[in-house]
This record gives sequence, structure tokens and C-alpha cells, in this order.
Amino acid sequence: MSLSVLTIVKNRSDHLSQLIEGLRRSVCPPHELVIVDMNSDPPVAARDAHFEIKIIRRGDAGLPLAAARNQAARAATGDHLLFLDVDCIPMRDLVGDMQRWLAREDALICAEAFYLAPQDARGDWDEERLRLTATSHPVRAFPAVGVTPQANAGLFWSLVFGIRRDRFADIGGFDEAFTGYGAEDTDFGFRARAAGLPLLFMGGPGAFHQYHDVLDPPLQHFRDIIRNARLFYQRWHLWPMEGWLAAFAEMGLITRSDREIEILRTPDRWELERAGV
Repeated sequence: MSLSVLTIVKNRSDHLSQLIEGLRRSVCPPHELVIVDMNSDPPVAARDAHFEIKIIRRGDAGLPLAAARNQAARAATGDHLLFLDVDCIPMRDLVGDMQRWLAREDALICAEAFYLAPQDARGDWDEERLRLTATSHPVRAFPAVGVTPQANAGLFWSLVFGIRRDRFADIGGFDEAFTGYGAEDTDFGFRARAAGLPLLFMGGPGAFHQYHDVLDPPLQHFRDIIRNARLFYQRWHLWPMEGWLAAFAEMGLITRSDREIEILRTPDRWELERAGV
């Protein structure tokens, strides 16, 4: 059995370099790394590694997250897939442990992401030192070792997860009806559950999430989020991204009933500039 690592990137070439460095240090190296470059400026490049690196370049604008992940999966040749957010640095044992668990469990397996401070892993780094300072996610509880089932499909995250390649194809990959940013990963978790694929949280080695500035709520993706939230609701009869939708409502951008979202206005230039867009 072989494992392909997949990542998608737009402009974060420094973060990508650290992801690759993490894979170079892996006790069990991946079969290959597949990178889908979402029209970065300049295009991303990768240094040599002791595993194959494939770079696929897209020319479309925006953040076609679902389509880019699917394109990476189609290009992969490993039996197992490990999706990594480009901001993630895999720990040295992540690839090997994910490979072993996917060989045992036909499941959707999330590994833990540990969050780094702004100056962590900005040059040379040591895994043991990063472990001492990185913080866990406040909502997602992972076991210390082994795997535990997670009944809440809404807690699936696309930062670092594994799946068998044939099972990913059976599910149909990420739904490309979700265009741009938002909800495509939650929908994938729900469709995996509907297909009978259990969600497991894997303890032990995970990935370090490199710091980057974020907007909360992400006003620059306002229209994508509203469109994708409506699509998600039509399919699953509940709203995703509750925190962001509540923030949009509080800003007077939308009103929301149990079943509908009405756009009152879009973020104005002052709001976007104040948010740093």
C-alpha cells in the first residue's frame, strides 16, 4: 500500500516550503506529493525531495477549493490519500501512522492540528520545541493515542485528513457545486457519513498549523459564504458556518430566518479596508 500527500496552494510559498520540509523529515516518506497551484503569483515551485513532487497549475481566479482538491486526488497514484492544508507542517510520524490506520480502517480519519504562534517555524525549527509551545483546537478533542469515533460529521476538518483513494472516488470527492470559499469541507463530511463511512479522530502525531492572519468574519469571501451556505441548507436542512453568518447579521449585512438568508447589503470599502482586505 502507498500513500500520496495532497495539498492546494495560492501564494503561500513559504508555508509550502515548510510543509515539504516536514515531509522530508518523515520517518515514513510519502509515495508522492501532489500540489495544485491555484493561480499563485508568482507560481509556486518546489525544491528536490526524496519522493516525487507533482505540481498542477490552475488558471482560474479565486479559491476553487473543492475543484482543486479533486484535481489533486485524480492526479494521485497512491492507494491512500493524506490531504494537508498548505499551512500544515506534518510531524515526522504522521505519514506512517496515517498509512497504518488507513490500512486497518475504511474510514475518514482526521489527525490533530496544533496551532503555532506568529514567529514559530519561520526558519529552522525543531519538532520537539514546537510541540512544547503549540496549542490544540478548543473544540475538537483528540485521543492521546489510537483512534476514536466521532459521531458529529460537522467536526470533520480538511486541514489534515486521510481516506482511501477508492473510497474518495466512491463518495464523489468534494462537491464542486460549492464554488469559492466555505462549506465544501463540511458537506464532504456529511456525505461521507451518508455513505456509511465512519469519521475517526486519530491521536498521536498530527501537524503543526503555521500562523497566518485571518479575518473573522472573512468579509472578502462574503458572497461565496452566502451562496455556499444556501446550497448546504438546501441539501442538509441546517446552516453551516453559524459563527460567520451570525457576525454578518450583526453587521447588518444579512437577515436570516430558519430557512432563508436575505442579503441587505455587501461589505463596503470602509469595512473591507478596516478588516485589512
